[in-house]
Amino acid sequence: QVSRKDVLDVYIEHRLLLEQRGRDAGDARSPQNQYPPELLRRFELYFRAPSTAKARVVRDVKADCIGKLVTVRGIVTRVTEVKPMMVVATYSCDQCGAETYQPIQSPTFMPLLMCPSRECQTNRSGGRLYLQSRGSKFVKFQELKMQEHTDQVPVGHLPRSISVAVHGENTRLAQPGDHVSITGVFLPLLKTGFRQMAQGLLSETYLEAHCIVKMNKSEEDESGAGELSEEELRQITEEDFYDKLASSIAPEIYGHEDVKKALLLLLVGGVDRNPHGMKIRGNINICLMGDPGVAKSQLLSYIDRLAPRSQYTTGRGSSGVGLTAAVLRDPLTGELALEGGALVLADRGVCCIDEFDKMLEADRTAIHEVMEQQSISIAKAGVLATLNARCAILAAANPAYGRYNPKRSLEHNIQLPAALLSRFDLLWLIQDRPDRDNDLRLAQHITYVHQHSRQPPCSFQQLDMKLMRRYIATCKRKQPVVPEALADYITAAYVEMRKEAWASKDTTYTSARTLLGILRLATALVSPGAGREDVNEAMRLMEMSKDSLLGDKGQQSRVQRPADAIFAAVRELAGGRGRAVPYAEALQRCLAKGFTPAQVQAALQEYEELNVLQVNPARTRITFV
Repeated sequence: QVSRKDVLDVYIEHRLLLEQRGRDAGDARSPQNQYPPELLRRFELYFRAPSTAKARVVRDVKADCIGKLVTVRGIVTRVTEVKPMMVVATYSCDQCGAETYQPIQSPTFMPLLMCPSRECQTNRSGGRLYLQSRGSKFVKFQELKMQEHTDQVPVGHLPRSISVAVHGENTRLAQPGDHVSITGVFLPLLKTGFRQMAQGLLSETYLEAHCIVKMNKSEEDESGAGELSEEELRQITEEDFYDKLASSIAPEIYGHEDVKKALLLLLVGGVDRNPHGMKIRGNINICLMGDPGVAKSQLLSYIDRLAPRSQYTTGRGSSGVGLTAAVLRDPLTGELALEGGALVLADRGVCCIDEFDKMLEADRTAIHEVMEQQSISIAKAGVLATLNARCAILAAANPAYGRYNPKRSLEHNIQLPAALLSRFDLLWLIQDRPDRDNDLRLAQHITYVHQHSRQPPCSFQQLDMKLMRRYIATCKRKQPVVPEALADYITAAYVEMRKEAWASKDTTYTSARTLLGILRLATALVSPGAGREDVNEAMRLMEMSKDSLLGDKGQQSRVQRPADAIFAAVRELAGGRGRAVPYAEALQRCLAKGFTPAQVQAALQEYEELNVLQVNPARTRITFV
């Protein structure tokens, strides 16, 4: 059996044979020709921090840590490509053929030029050395940029970052957006020659990584969150576990049961399908639109904390480049490189975008491709690339003019393009309607939370965040399918929905994406295979979201008073010509709408008393105040 040999084995074997042939048995090896230990070492040695050692924040790694083993926690913001780094340079002489080895300890090195062997020194032949890359030893090298968590930044400060040098088998363990704990030696970055003189007494620092562990958003290792035990599964999957899981999402926020169920399905997600190269996304996109003060941003920040991988941005604080990808110059190599934005960092997770309506139109178009194709295509500064952005998007927005106006149509209230709205599987409108009983319960709930800093007692025990995170991770590993028996039922239901949407004009656009949305919600609800009740629940959520958009129009809207209708007609007439309207023209317009002259006179008198408009004594002109 032939033993596996790498290049170095063959190289050293040939070298030994060559030496035995040209050297007497009693001669000692010349010191220049001895193999350095780095060349022969076939293992990597790393240290772990002791279990009692406490992890530090990036801000706390100071001068007293230099040369010591420290553990630092943070989030990875940038990762370079893995490149070979030279550890031992091997040279051969063009005159005598002797080999010389140069171990390299610093980031830069000065190559040897003259052969130091005894033969060349004796003969004064001045042999020159040439680098033999095949006989040199290289290791994998990668540089990370780690930033401290936002909750660790003091008031009024910017988050700090630290450079991490990673060698050997520790490379490719972390991706941008990962929360990691890195154990390593904190070292100064030594420069040589003139740079060292120019640098003076100050020195740049870096962390030489020995151990990289992926973390959850909380303090525990992600590796610790293994399979759920039987007892935990029994605790979760008891009766009404779907309602119980949904109620455990942001329990401090009162109400919004259906919205919380939709958010639970967003965290679990549907199943990706790839029929013959085509891609159908499985992630669920949801838009929460509502009046101010209905806890939209609180729901978003809770989902951001609960999801294992997520990014939180706001509309005005995000540019199109910040969401997708930017072309930056690499400080190490000086070449142009892509740096992923929020949607790329949230790959296989959730991207929460608050104040979605305040985003500029040019920046909002960057999201269209992500929401359906789940990728970002870049063609900038000679860099052509397609980045994965397989994330679910949870957006929160206010209606136009701040609050939802039930007298206006849906298009006037939302003011988002139809191409974008159709990409959201669910569009919830959360209205703040006055209702005595509901307002009383809400006020009691808020005061209790404010007093005790926890949710009021309820009929069942809410699940904690760690358990929910592990259960959602277990659900994501399942790959449910829609059985053939339900295919006809779903298609018939979709056709009926299209018919209803065509009959009623003031609803959202119903397209084939709506059908895919129902399939995604149904597969997110179950583990082995979708049942009829799961499809019904998915359609119920879809219908509830559409009903929320109808607002008060779902019920009978209140009848408008004749005085209000007359005032609206006169104001509409005055819109094009300033503040004054001829009386005769206004009367003619109102009579054409079916009002009597007495009703017109009464309406004008009523609004005149309110000091909204004035009629001149001759009754020829109406002037708006």
